[in-house]
Amino acid sequence: MKITNMKKQLNIGLFGFGAVGQGLYEVLQHSPATHASIKGICIKNMDKERSLPPEFFTNNANALLNNPEINLIAELIDDAEEAYSIVKAALRNGKSVVSGNKKMLAHHLPEFIELQQNNGVGILYDASACGSIPVIRNLEEYYDNDLLQSVTGILNGSSNYILSKMFNENLAYTDALKQAQELGFAESNPALDVDGFDALYKLVIITVHAFGVYVRPDEVFRTGISNISNDDINFAKEKGFKIKLVAHVSKNEAGKLCLSVIPRMVPPEKYIYNVEDEFNGVVIKGAFYDKQFMFGRGAGGYPTGSAVLSDITARGHNYCYEYKKMKLEKKPTFSNACSIKVYFRFNDQTILDGLHLENIDEGYKSKSFNYVIGRIGLNELFRQRDWLAKQKIFLAEMP
Repeated sequence: MKITNMKKQLNIGLFGFGAVGQGLYEVLQHSPATHASIKGICIKNMDKERSLPPEFFTNNANALLNNPEINLIAELIDDAEEAYSIVKAALRNGKSVVSGNKKMLAHHLPEFIELQQNNGVGILYDASACGSIPVIRNLEEYYDNDLLQSVTGILNGSSNYILSKMFNENLAYTDALKQAQELGFAESNPALDVDGFDALYKLVIITVHAFGVYVRPDEVFRTGISNISNDDINFAKEKGFKIKLVAHVSKNEAGKLCLSVIPRMVPPEKYIYNVEDEFNGVVIKGAFYDKQFMFGRGAGGYPTGSAVLSDITARGHNYCYEYKKMKLEKKPTFSNACSIKVYFRFNDQTILDGLHLENIDEGYKSKSFNYVIGRIGLNELFRQRDWLAKQKIFLAEMP
C-alpha cells in the first residue's frame, strides 16, 4: 500500500454509461473533494439518447486510452472480453484502472497483478465483489495476516432477491425471477446470477485477498438456484431454515483451501439468515477474533457507483493493493478433497444411483417429490458437475 496526500487531479476516461456508469457520474458531482472529473466516455451506441451533451461521448476506445491528459480509466462495461482488452491496454499505457467487471478479473487477475507492478500503476476493484461493501480493502488491510479461517457470503443480490420473494411471499421461481428482471436486479438472460457464476467470480477475487491464493473459476464446484421449486422452500420452512445461495472459502488445519458456490439451508442463528432482497452479507472468521459480519447493498447504480468512487479516491492517494498474503512463504493450497452434508432433491431414481454418497441420513419418496440428505465429497460433485447441470435436480448444503 502507498498513500500520499491527494495533490494530483484525476482525469477519468470512463468506459460504459449504463446504470453503474451513470451512478458514478452522479455521485462524483456530489464529491468535489475527490479532485476527479470525467474527461470522456466511451460507449457503443452513439445514436442512443443520453443525459449528457454529445461532446462527452465517443465510440473510439483509443481516444481515451491514448489521451495523455487521462490518467485513470474507469472500466464499467458488461462484456468481459472487451473489458480485458481495455484494462490490459490501459495498464500497458501507464494508466491506472478502476474496474467492476468480476468475470474479467476472476479470469485474468494474475496477469493484471504483474502488469500493474511492471508499469508502476494500480488497478482497484472493490466494486467488483459486493457492491457497496468494502470487503476487498478490509481483507487487504485489516485482515492482512494468516489468522483468517473462512469467508462466507451472499454475494449475488439478484438470486437473493428471488429467494426472498419465494420464501417470504410464496412466489413461484418464474414469477420471482420476472419481478427481479422488471426491477433491474436480474438480466434478460439471468444465468450469470441464478446459476452461481457471478458469486463464483466474486469468490475467486475474494480468495486472492483473503488467503493469497488464485484459483481458476473452472476449478471450483458451482451450482445455482434455477431448478429450485416451492417444494424445496416448504422443506426449508418445515426444518426452520431459509435457502440462500452461498459462496464459501475456508482453510482447514492441514492448510488446504476449499471453495464452493452452493445453495445452503441456513438456520436462524446464522448472520446471513436475515440478509434479504438484493442485499449482500459477508461473514469473515478468524482464529482469534471469531466472526465479523459486513452487510450492504450488493447491486444498483448508486451503491456500485459509490464503491467505484471510493476506488477512484484511493488512487488519488496513490493507493494500490499490496497482495501481502501472496508473498507469504507458506500459503494454503487449493483442494476439492472435502466432504459436505447435502439435501438432494430429484425426480429420477437413476440420478441418485449415479452419485457416490458417503452415507444417507434421511430420505423421502413420493410421485412428485423425492429427496435424500447425506454426505458427499466435493470432489465427487465436481467430477459430476457437467452431468448434474443437465439433470432436473436441486442441491443444497445442509448445516
